[in-house]
Amino acid sequence: MTGEAQTPDSDEQPLDGLTVLDASRVLVGPFCTMQLGDLGAEVIKIERPDGGDQTRGWHPPTYGDESAYYVSVNRNKRSLTLNLASEEGRDVFRDLASEADVLVENFRVGKMEDWNLDYETLSEENPELVYCSLSGYGEWGPHKDRPAYDIMMQAEGGLMSITGEEDGPPVRVGVAIADIGAGMYATQAILAALFYREFGDGTGQKIDVSLLDGQVAWMTYMASYYFATDDPPGRMGSKHPTIAPYQAFETSDGYVVVATASENLWPKFCRGLDREDLIDDERFAVNADRVENRSELDRILDEEFAQYSTAEAVARMEEAGVPASRVRDMEDVFENPQVQARNMHQEVDHPTIGTVEMAGSPMHFSRTPTAIDRHPPLLGEHTEEVLREFGYDYGTIDELDENDII
Repeated sequence: MTGEAQTPDSDEQPLDGLTVLDASRVLVGPFCTMQLGDLGAEVIKIERPDGGDQTRGWHPPTYGDESAYYVSVNRNKRSLTLNLASEEGRDVFRDLASEADVLVENFRVGKMEDWNLDYETLSEENPELVYCSLSGYGEWGPHKDRPAYDIMMQAEGGLMSITGEEDGPPVRVGVAIADIGAGMYATQAILAALFYREFGDGTGQKIDVSLLDGQVAWMTYMASYYFATDDPPGRMGSKHPTIAPYQAFETSDGYVVVATASENLWPKFCRGLDREDLIDDERFAVNADRVENRSELDRILDEEFAQYSTAEAVARMEEAGVPASRVRDMEDVFENPQVQARNMHQEVDHPTIGTVEMAGSPMHFSRTPTAIDRHPPLLGEHTEEVLREFGYDYGTIDELDENDII
């Protein structure tokens, strides 16, 4: 039976009961902790009292007064403001860390040590703590102290060298894929460390994930091509280095992407274009021939697809049994009935905006579902609530507030 994960049979979530202390900001850390929150963890987002996460100020666009960027990666969290530049604030942080299961931070390398909030210090009080540090270049190596931004990591890690048109300039991927990729690796590493804690010796450990490492790891077969040939692969637009045709073609009103990814699809592809003559053309007989004679094949196919609208081209390919799609923009994506059926377009109530729309979680479980239970929090919205849960009385909380600690 298919579809078991469509209707989970429990309200329990995979990470129910897990407490995550999120001392990260911008994208890589918040994306990681949002995934943990989607899986049911209790995520406490630590923010500066004087403005909070930098992305709160990254606008336009906005939802009301809230940055759309901030909203996109901070659901399923509670916000607690805390001045870590003060010793009193760091004392509060240590109290929280002493009871947390996971800590995620992406301060510059060495900052947490300067504050005595490093893994070695905090694990003395809480040996079960899983402590994940995120940075651009990692915590060791000659470049560990360099500042890093996503576009730099796409360049440093090789991605931009293979992205863009063959004769054009290097191009960054349209979303901050180095941040998002490292955030995914961090989530994976945290779950592995928790698994080891549960079934190993019962203790936590330190995790170090860098944007650069993530980008290098993502090179996969492109790195292998280089190792095999000593020839660095270059930019090919939407084309594939070892499959043809596997790319975007311009139609009379847009673009269509086709994926002729196996030999049995080639005759179907040719029939879909009413070009059966190409099936037995010795220049294109098998994929290796098509790759070798790519320029001539592209010239022929460019002329063929230019005759059709995008809708006509897609219909022809689908009727022939060839994988194809138009290139969708965001409006098209979220109107796609498959995206809607998979619950990838979701809404959550918000205290000042009303309703916030967002992309859903891609993780679907048959028993323990993901869920969007909390709106992206207002700055400091849960400060008092969280501190009370950690044993602070109202008098102490008022004193912290008066001294600009929270």
